[in-house]
Amino acid sequence: QVQLVESGGGSVQAGGSLRLSCAASGYTYSRICMGWFRQAPGKEREGVAVIHDDGSTYYADSVKGRFTISKDNAKNTLYLQMNSLKPEDTSMYYCAAPAPGGRAWYGCFFGYWGQGTQVTVSS
Repeated sequence: QVQLVESGGGSVQAGGSLRLSCAASGYTYSRICMGWFRQAPGKEREGVAVIHDDGSTYYADSVKGRFTISKDNAKNTLYLQMNSLKPEDTSMYYCAAPAPGGRAWYGCFFGYWGQGTQVTVSS
């Protein structure tokens, strides 16, 4: 049974930083790709960042240079460091893991989702 539990969301002012964490279980964690998505009210869920098992990373254009995805294989934990936050980054952020037939993004097929953690950035 795959479980993904996010934490670290909150409210910050523009220009601030947050670090999201995702505790994962049910996988041989080091051998899979993992990712972060976000969804604002009334909008579709969009990819934010993905990290592959070889350590390669990919980012949405809107967050390049500001966000960093990483993982600690020993702790089975995925992170998203978010710096220089903007009001348009306000969203529910979801951790995602692969599953057959899942949503494709940068070479990973995401089919398992966490419950989400809210990030609110005020101007």
